[in-house]
Amino acid sequence: MDDSAPLPRVASLLADPARARILWTLIDGTTRPAGELAYAANISAQSASGHLAKLVEGGLLAAEAQGRHRYFRIASAEVAAVIEGIASLGAAAGSRKPRDPLPARSVPPAFLNARTCYGHLAGEMAVRILDSMLKGRWLDSQGRDFVLTRAGEARVAALGIDLAARPRRRVFARACVDLTQRRPHLGGALGEALLQAFVARGWIQRHRRSRVVTITPKGYEGFRGAFGVNLG
Repeated sequence: MDDSAPLPRVASLLADPARARILWTLIDGTTRPAGELAYAANISAQSASGHLAKLVEGGLLAAEAQGRHRYFRIASAEVAAVIEGIASLGAAAGSRKPRDPLPARSVPPAFLNARTCYGHLAGEMAVRILDSMLKGRWLDSQGRDFVLTRAGEARVAALGIDLAARPRRRVFARACVDLTQRRPHLGGALGEALLQAFVARGWIQRHRRSRVVTITPKGYEGFRGAFGVNLG
């Protein structure tokens, strides 16, 4: 069996401009009706129905019925990551100019501010947190990867993160370029541990079937106290 067989199928689904607009409209993790997606893609309801059927059949979208209407969402976090990755690559291809942030008009501010990415925090807040950790010398850079300084170990432990329990075979801390901010946020095992700590402390609320997260009032206070950063 040819392991590359799924690639042409997925590539053909993403290559159509209308389907690409539908997918990007849903990149924030929301669930939307067919009519709204047809409007966003600037196509007829009949044409949208055909495109949506192909995206569901191809595993890129999931559909659910509510009464007489069908609602659609990105099928999984892996699919969302692929879409973001392609969008980021496309923005960079063939250009030597500095890349600007790439928010779409259909993407709400909440998605740009704070969301999840491979189990760690992404968006403007995540970028600011990494900046603060570097300026505060919590981390030392080693190429794309980071190592905790002694000061960083103490600060991370103060957030309730047990470094002894971290997985040994995984990347510990690595720069992950943020699609909408065009600057890195923190990925790897440390990025995931921080997100879990933020949730446990009530600083962040995760939402079912959405990558967008809500920063609580307690969270704004916590981020300001721990990292010296704030949004708004």
